[in-house]
Amino acid sequence: MKAPPHLKLIESSWQSTTPVPELTILGDALMRRYGDAVAGILYYGSCLRKGDATDGLVDLYVIVDDYRSAYGLSARALFNWLLPPNVFYLELPADQSTVRAKYALLSLPQLKRGTCCWFQPYLWGRFAQPVALLRARDEATTQEMLQAMGQAVLSFIAATVPLLPDRFTARDLWEQGLTQSYRTELRAERTGRQAELFSDAEPYYSELTAAALVHSALPVRREGDGADGTYVADIGRTQRWLARVAWFLRKVQGRLLHVLRLVKGLFTFSGGVDYVLWKLERHSGVRIEVSDRVRKHPLIFGWGLVWRLYRRGAFR
Repeated sequence: MKAPPHLKLIESSWQSTTPVPELTILGDALMRRYGDAVAGILYYGSCLRKGDATDGLVDLYVIVDDYRSAYGLSARALFNWLLPPNVFYLELPADQSTVRAKYALLSLPQLKRGTCCWFQPYLWGRFAQPVALLRARDEATTQEMLQAMGQAVLSFIAATVPLLPDRFTARDLWEQGLTQSYRTELRAERTGRQAELFSDAEPYYSELTAAALVHSALPVRREGDGADGTYVADIGRTQRWLARVAWFLRKVQGRLLHVLRLVKGLFTFSGGVDYVLWKLERHSGVRIEVSDRVRKHPLIFGWGLVWRLYRRGAFR
């Protein structure tokens, strides 16, 4: 069966990404930690966009067969299944420097469901963006993850196009979709960040839009060629209204889930409080000192810190 054009584009992007030594070090460490449970490792985020694995935290997704194979019988396995993913911190020496990573652990079945069927954009909003494949168990697993990435793009487009005017460009689509996705979380990114994300990989996003819309079921046609091509959508008023309602519900639900994930993250890796503060300061410029009491007992004493951060605009 012939692969859809947007899958070919994603696969070509994967093949053009050469892992640097720092990524190899991280991948080897994660393989040692989780062994045969690992189906694959995905690389995304700011370090991938910049092409520098030493600038900030490397963002990785460790895809496992199931949580029991990764953790055994434990509370971590249960919480990873109930509110995926679990997030961990990894820091390793790399030549004359240190490489740091934040990695999320997710099962392959939940990756598939999350990119095609979840109401929330937590996975399809992330994996519609550029992603690199660092490791895969075999070709069959590579294809399963590739299909999930392709489905993430289709889910992103299907949820976003009804929000757009009848005539729109690839830039309109991605900036609107990323804006709406970010609003479902307590994001610290500054205004205008979505435009930067598109501009950082504009040729890729433009090609991906054209390829994916051909494969989607949406009533959209293209006018013109190249990056400046315009799309014309025939979306009814009822469908547009339902799409706006859906995004409102995603925002309410998503922010609650984001808070729950942050609380869970305080217990999944050491230094969780300091990581959250560092992340917020990096994106918003807001710096707040925290007591050892909060570090030791974040679930009990951390709520005042969350309120102070919110009042000072560390996240929206």
